[in-house]
Amino acid sequence: MRVIKIALLIMVALGLISSGAYAIKHLPEERGKVLFNDLKFAGGTAGKSCNLCHPGGKGLEKSGEKKEFNIMDKKQKSLEEAVNFCIVNANKGKAIDVKSAEMQDIVAYIKSLKAPAEMPKKKGY
Repeated sequence: MRVIKIALLIMVALGLISSGAYAIKHLPEERGKVLFNDLKFAGGTAGKSCNLCHPGGKGLEKSGEKKEFNIMDKKQKSLEEAVNFCIVNANKGKAIDVKSAEMQDIVAYIKSLKAPAEMPKKKGY
């Protein structure tokens, strides 16, 4: 009986460890990156992904810090609104619910983008 209890305890522990590792690999920003590169995200019919206009997130590095956006001479009052503007106008898709898991994931990815570190300036010799 004791061997069975130990075996069950080990199985539970391994299950918890593997589920924790699975969750870490599937963070919102990682799921958002997948959406960012998906040609069919939000039903887009232009055959484009977000990555086509913003390769590797280029140009979006500080978007997570902004409160307002100006895309194609139109103002968006939030990052979610800006994402939907691009989905509808650039990707010819359908706007997604700002409270949806997809929106939370893609916003998490955009907020995770950091500006490349500047190279230290060399001193003259």
